[in-house]
Amino acid sequence: MRAYLNSLRFKMFASILFMIVPLVIVIIVNSIYSVGVVRNQVAQSNKNLLSLYMNEIDRNLNEVDKYLFDFTENDTDLIGFQLPRQNNETTYMMSKLRLFNTIMTDVSVHRSIDLFFVYSITNGELIMTQQFGSSFEERDATKQEIMQMLQGEPGAYSGPDWHVWEGRNHNYALLRLIRSGEVYVGAWVNSNKLMVPLNLIDLGESGAALLTTGELKPMSQSEMIEREGIELASSSEAYTITGKERSFLMMDESSDKGDFKLVALVPDDVIQQKLPFLQRVSSFITAGAVVFFVLFLFFIRYVFLKPMKQLVVAMRKTRDGHWDTRLHQSSTSTEFEIVNETFNRMIAEIRDLKIDVYEEKLNHQKSELQLLQLQINPHFFLNSLNIVYNLATVKDYKLIQEMSKCLVVYFRYMFRTNRYVVPLKEELLHTANYLRIQQLRFPGSLSSSIEMKDEVKEVEIPPLVIQTIVENTIKHAVDIDQPITIEVVAALLESDNGNRIVITIKDNGSGFPEEVLSSLHADEEKISEEGEHVGIWNIKRRLRLLYQSDAAITFENNQSGSGAIVTMSLPMPAVGHS
Repeated sequence: MRAYLNSLRFKMFASILFMIVPLVIVIIVNSIYSVGVVRNQVAQSNKNLLSLYMNEIDRNLNEVDKYLFDFTENDTDLIGFQLPRQNNETTYMMSKLRLFNTIMTDVSVHRSIDLFFVYSITNGELIMTQQFGSSFEERDATKQEIMQMLQGEPGAYSGPDWHVWEGRNHNYALLRLIRSGEVYVGAWVNSNKLMVPLNLIDLGESGAALLTTGELKPMSQSEMIEREGIELASSSEAYTITGKERSFLMMDESSDKGDFKLVALVPDDVIQQKLPFLQRVSSFITAGAVVFFVLFLFFIRYVFLKPMKQLVVAMRKTRDGHWDTRLHQSSTSTEFEIVNETFNRMIAEIRDLKIDVYEEKLNHQKSELQLLQLQINPHFFLNSLNIVYNLATVKDYKLIQEMSKCLVVYFRYMFRTNRYVVPLKEELLHTANYLRIQQLRFPGSLSSSIEMKDEVKEVEIPPLVIQTIVENTIKHAVDIDQPITIEVVAALLESDNGNRIVITIKDNGSGFPEEVLSSLHADEEKISEEGEHVGIWNIKRRLRLLYQSDAAITFENNQSGSGAIVTMSLPMPAVGHS
C-alpha cells in the first residue's frame, strides 16, 4: 500500500483530482444552492398567492357569517316559520313565502355562496335557494342530503366556524349552520366553486391547486395525488418535497374561518426549467469537467503511464535476474523511445559483462581448486619415499612391492587434478589404499573399516576430502603404544528438504583438544607456520567453492570420552564440475 501511495501514478492522479474535485464541488454546491434559491422563490411566490386567495375566501365567508347573524336576529318571519303549522296555517305559509323571497334575493348578492337555506325544526320543513347546479336532479339530491343531515345530527355542524361536509360520491362542500330558537339558518358552497379562482394560477401542466380538510384529506384531485404518490403533510418550512417518480413542491395555507386548507403542488422539473442560464452553464461545466478528466486519464495512460509501467516491469524482471528482458520499441514519445533504446542497450551490455565476470570467476575457482588439490600432495611425498627406503634397508621385498603398488595407485589418483568431483566409491577406494599405506607404515598400530551404502556409490563428491580427514586423524591420533581404529561410513539421509549424503569419520583416539574444537566451531582459519590444520581449512574452502552454503561439516568428540567424530553433509545429487 505504501509503495502505491508513493508511486508516480498515484501522485499524478491525486494532483489532478486536487485541482478538479474542488472546482466540481464548487459547481455542484452552487447548483444545489441555485436550485434551493429558485425553489424558495417559487414556494414563496405561490405561498403569497395561496395566502391572497385564502384571505379572499375567508373575507367572503366572513361576510356570509355577518349576513347570517343579521338575518337570524332581524328577520321576524323566522318566528312564524318555527311555530307549529297546524296552529296558524296562514301565518306559517306567509312567513315561509317571505323567507324564501328574502334568501333568493340575498343569495344573488353573495355570489361566492351556492345556496342559503332555512329549516324549521318544529315542522320539519326546509326552504332553500335554487340558483346552483346544472340540473333539477342535482339540486334535489343536495336538498335531500341537507335534510338528512338536519334531521340527523346537525349539532356536529353548528358552531362558530365553517365545516367541511362530505356528501354523496365524495362531493365536498363548506357548510355554515346557525340555530335560532327552533330554526336552523345556513349557507352551503361546493368546494369546486371555491377553486375556480385558483385555476388561474400557473402551476405547470402537471401542477395542481386543491382544497383539503384540516387533516390534509383532499377534496379534489384525488386521482392525481394517488397516481403521483404524493403524500400531503404540513411543515414549518416554506415548502415540502413529495412524490415518488416525480417530485413536487407542496405549499399550504390554512383558513381562519374553518378547518380546511388551500394546497398548491408545483412539479420540480417545471421549477428546474425556470432556472437561470448560469445554472445550466454550471451543469455543462460539471459534465465537461468529468468528461475531460476521463479523457485526460486515457491520454495520460497511453502517452505516459503505459510506457512508464513497461519500463518499471522490465526493471523488476531485470532485478529478479531475467537478463533477457527487452523493451519493445513502439510508437510513443521521443523521450521514451530514447529511454527504451538506452535500457535495452544497457541490459545487453550488463548481461555480456555479467557472463564475462561469471566465466572469469569460474576460471578463478578452477585455478583455486587445482591449487588446493596440489597443496596436499607434498605432505605425503617425502614420507612415502622414506617408507620405501626403510623397507629396502631391511630387504623386505614383498612389502616393498605392495608399498610401491599402493603408492602408484595413490599418486595416480592424486595427480588427476583436472577433476573436481569423483564418484564416492573411487574416493573410498583411494581412502582404503591410503589406510593400507599407513598400516604398512605403522604395523599393528592402525586398523580401519569402510562402509558404503549401495544407493550412494555413484554420488559425486570433491576428491580427497575423506582421505584428508583420515590423514589428519592418523597424524594426530596414531600412537605406537596404543592401537587406533578408524571407521568411515557413507549413507543416504532422506528428508522433506531433499536427500543428502552423510559421511562420518570417527576414531577411538584422544579426540580434539578443546582449543582446537573451539577454533573449528568458530570457523577460524588457524594455520601454523609448519602448515598444521591446512588440510581441514582446505576442505572447508573447497566445499564452500563447490556448494556455497549447501554443504556442512561438523567436528565433535565422542560422548564416551574417547575419539573424534567428523561429519560431512552434502546435497544429493552433488553439484560440481568435471
